[in-house]
Parts: sequence; structure tokens; C-alpha cells
Amino acid sequence: MTTRIDARFAELKKQGRSAFITFVMAGDPDPITSLEIIKALPGAGSDLIEVGMPFTDPMADGPSIQAAGLRALKAGMTLKKTLAVVREFRKGDDATPLVLMGYYNPIYIYGVDQFLVDAKAAGVDGLIVVDLPPEEDSELCLPAMKAGLNFIRLATPTTDDRRLPAVLANTSGFVYYVSVTGITGSAGADSAAVAQAVARIKRHTKLPICVGFGIRTPEAARAIAANADGAVVGSALVEALRRSLDADGKAGAKTVDAVAGLAASLAMGVRGAKLVAE
Repeated sequence: MTTRIDARFAELKKQGRSAFITFVMAGDPDPITSLEIIKALPGAGSDLIEVGMPFTDPMADGPSIQAAGLRALKAGMTLKKTLAVVREFRKGDDATPLVLMGYYNPIYIYGVDQFLVDAKAAGVDGLIVVDLPPEEDSELCLPAMKAGLNFIRLATPTTDDRRLPAVLANTSGFVYYVSVTGITGSAGADSAAVAQAVARIKRHTKLPICVGFGIRTPEAARAIAANADGAVVGSALVEALRRSLDADGKAGAKTVDAVAGLAASLAMGVRGAKLVAE
């Protein structure tokens, strides 16, 4: 069964270019603005969108994404409402792949079987659940695959050749390579080290390798995309959103454009386009 993720990477391969993948937090700064941002991303050049599931204890996330999750929770965001956002997005876009990213706890509380039924019906294509190791595949990974969703795993600089086969065993869609050791939004990605890591992982899998963490500028995105099948940007977009908010943390007239505008310039970087001086 071909998912939207598989179809998109096949299409990009034909075009001979890497994917530009964006991450935004569902419900940040409020559910309505969040939906407008997600709707604007494909037009800004996003090939695939990761949608964060807000959680109270996001241990792998840096300050920017943690703050985004807290803003979303404060605005009343839930996993059920996150799926509603996906459903609404799908009314106008049936092609852009959507991946839910976050932690297992909200899914466990929702109920795995029900969540998978609802996620598939809403139009979710894949899951990235950062705190479920391969040893726990029976919890969510295998049922998700059975439900027709891609289960995307993270590999890190500390994932050695002994560990890689376990990480890759039930992975589908793509492999998410975390380019820096530590939390999101911390250090910048080193493109030479990333190129070596991507080449090493490619010896173990035919899946696309996409690189995230530490990509903030079009130049950095271009350097990463030159050696990977995709570049993922999250913290920089979340920060652009935060800077657009008013003193009360509410969305302003420029909030959607702030995120979409940065996404557009990063997309040009990924595509290797010559950047026009602003």
C-alpha cells in the first residue's frame, strides 16, 4: 500500500530534489490560527508537514517547541482537536503528507486502537513518537503499520551500526536523522558530519533519509538538502510565530505570514534556488 508519504518522495525523486519538511505545533497559538498556518505551508513550498501533538512533558524538545506546546495547551488544544485540524486541512488538500509528531502518553490515554482509526479517517499519513523505542513496537508501531500509517523513527549521532538495524526494522515512510545530540533548537547542524551520517544510514536502508534539528536559515537548509533526501525545520518556524504574537501571546494580523514567509525562503534554500536579497 502506497501512502501519501511514499508517493511524495517518489515524485520528488523524479524531480531530482530533496523534500522540504516543516514542523508546527497543533493549536499554537490557538486552534484557528494553527489551522491557517498549516493550510498556508504547502503554498509556501512545504512538501510534507509534521504537526506537533501538544504534551505537558516534552522532554526531547528545546525551549521554543516546549513553549509552543504550552501555548497550545493553554488555548485548549487536545489530541482530539489536533485530529479535527487534520480533518479540516484535508478538505482543501488531499496530497500533502501530514505526520503527527510527539509523545506516546496522549495516544495511550486516547486509546491506541481508537486513535489509529480516528487518525487514519482524519487523513494522517504517519507518526513520529519520540519516546517509543523499537523494543516497544507492539505498543503502537506494528498496529499503526497495520492501520496503513507510516511509522517514522529517529536515528541520532549516537545510533551506531549495531543499533541501526533495530531502529530501521519496522520503520517506513522515511528515516528522521537528528543531526545534533541534544534537544531541538539547540546547536546548528554540521553539514559535513551530516553527509557522512546519511551515507552510513543509507548503507542499511533504501528509505529516504531526512535531517532535522539545527536548520534555521535557507543556506543551512540548502547545505543539508544537498546530502539528504529532506531537510526538516521546526524551531525556526515556531520562533517566527512566537515573535509575531502580541503582548498577551495572541496571534496578530501577521502571524500566518510570518511563518509562511520564513517557510518560503527556507523552501527556496532546499530547492537550491538563488535567494533574492530582501
